[in-house]
Amino acid sequence: MMYSKNGIIGLAIGDAMGVPLEFCKREDLIKNPTTTMKGYGSHDVPKGSWSDDTSMTIATIDAIIADKGINCNTIAQNFLNWLDNDQYTATGTAFDVGRTCLQALIKFSSAQENAQNCGIASEYANGNGSLMRILPIAYYCKSRNMNEKNIYEIVKNVSSITHRHEISILGCFIYVMYAIELLSNKSLLQSYEKIKEIDYTKYFSEETIDKYSRILKNNIFKYNLEEISSSGYVIDTLEAVFWVLLNTNSYNEAIVGAINLGDDTDTVGACLGGLAGIYYGLESISKKWKNDLLKYDYIADLCDKFNKILNS
Repeated sequence: MMYSKNGIIGLAIGDAMGVPLEFCKREDLIKNPTTTMKGYGSHDVPKGSWSDDTSMTIATIDAIIADKGINCNTIAQNFLNWLDNDQYTATGTAFDVGRTCLQALIKFSSAQENAQNCGIASEYANGNGSLMRILPIAYYCKSRNMNEKNIYEIVKNVSSITHRHEISILGCFIYVMYAIELLSNKSLLQSYEKIKEIDYTKYFSEETIDKYSRILKNNIFKYNLEEISSSGYVIDTLEAVFWVLLNTNSYNEAIVGAINLGDDTDTVGACLGGLAGIYYGLESISKKWKNDLLKYDYIADLCDKFNKILNS
């Protein structure tokens, strides 16, 4: 049985923990670390508010529920409903919309073509805006026991709704394959070793694979803190996620570690929270954080509907 609440609630809480700290400097957070869910701060929104990371994740889930499968046009239309009509939001207003996502959705709304052709393909458009929303694809692919090639094709298409360059697609593929290993009851380290064994040259150029060498060829968790960036660049985000995940021992410890890296705290928190939620489980998450999360029941109910699709 697939149980999506672990990862999706885990993602939303990581997002909400990071929202008020986004763009904060690491040196300031080292002096005054955050260990609780706070409000206002960087985006002036109430405590427990989640951002585009969670909004686009649950918009993806709602599309899969509607179609009982993956349809990129439905996913993109749900993104537009979030952007234009404030659906899938914590506070009734969409905020923290990434530039690449915005450009791609404007293109989709005005173009008569498939959503997966609307993403921005420039090398300069490799922020973490598709990585942050890709987790539902891991659940769906795992539930259907898809082979590696089919997983790659789906990840490529879903990422390409907004981010069509292969650097972003590879980041999403690594993340999804890792999540699938966790969903297969592998340990954090076993899952990491499994993703390093994949022959990425079947799908990606050597040049792009080399950009992920600190994850795929070295052991990212052995680097020093000073060598880890937590920016919005997709590679930096993924490195930060694996570094924290493989150097902590609980969901709560991992989230605190992630958000206190500073910079793009909501997305690092969300991506980390999704994986940590899968591994440690919903019950391991701080009850206070779950109580503080806005629209917890709404997200949980959506996960229940998603579970029915996954287990059908």
